[in-house]
Amino acid sequence: MINKTAIYVLWLREMKRFLRAKSRVIGTLAMPLFFLAFLGLGFGNMNIPGMGKVDYIHFLVPGIVGMGMLFTSMFSGISVLWDREFGFLKEIMVAPVNRVSIVIGRIAGGATTSVLQGILILGISVLMGFKITNISALLFSIVFMLLISCTFIGLGLIFASKMRDIQGFQLIMQFIVFPLFFLSGALFPLENLPVWLRHISSIDPLTYGVDGLRGVLIGISYFSIGFDFLVLAGFSILMVFLGAYFFEKSESV
Repeated sequence: MINKTAIYVLWLREMKRFLRAKSRVIGTLAMPLFFLAFLGLGFGNMNIPGMGKVDYIHFLVPGIVGMGMLFTSMFSGISVLWDREFGFLKEIMVAPVNRVSIVIGRIAGGATTSVLQGILILGISVLMGFKITNISALLFSIVFMLLISCTFIGLGLIFASKMRDIQGFQLIMQFIVFPLFFLSGALFPLENLPVWLRHISSIDPLTYGVDGLRGVLIGISYFSIGFDFLVLAGFSILMVFLGAYFFEKSESV
């Protein structure tokens, strides 16, 4: 049975950790802001081939938001390893709460902090010249941010549940994160990729997240927004289910 109190407590714990760790917030925002500053402003007035009159800063911002969500969500799995290292995981595992509630609480907390950081990146991009057309575009973009977060938090949980070494987890995550990012079309249109590479991109969940964000924020996308939503929602459900399964099978020590 789902324990709402346990979910709330774990969500609240993640929120407090996020609000108290100012360096963590700055660190996770630094790389997306560097990309926005150097690429967005450097190529800001350049038109994208095959994208009409959309300038690069408007094309880039949804990709950088997706990038921020990817990095934050994947590395949220490291909190599982820290909790195992310091004994907190063992305490919650022996509590009279089923592990599904624990997983939901962790995912809810991680997704909330990831979405907040995505909104911060979007807000800063407005100062750099990005324009949000209407409030519905912002609301739909938050839906896509949430799906991206749940997808990659679930994937991070899978690896964190099977690993014990924090340094090894960070190396593996970097090895996985950067191909996912570059294959998603965050920095360039998917139309410019060779056909064989486009097929590989089609199995990258972030591809549909970035494309969906572009669709709702600037009105241009490679796939339809509905298709992006359905595929990303499917990936999200699958990854959360697998993350919960592997976490339930993991040991607390």
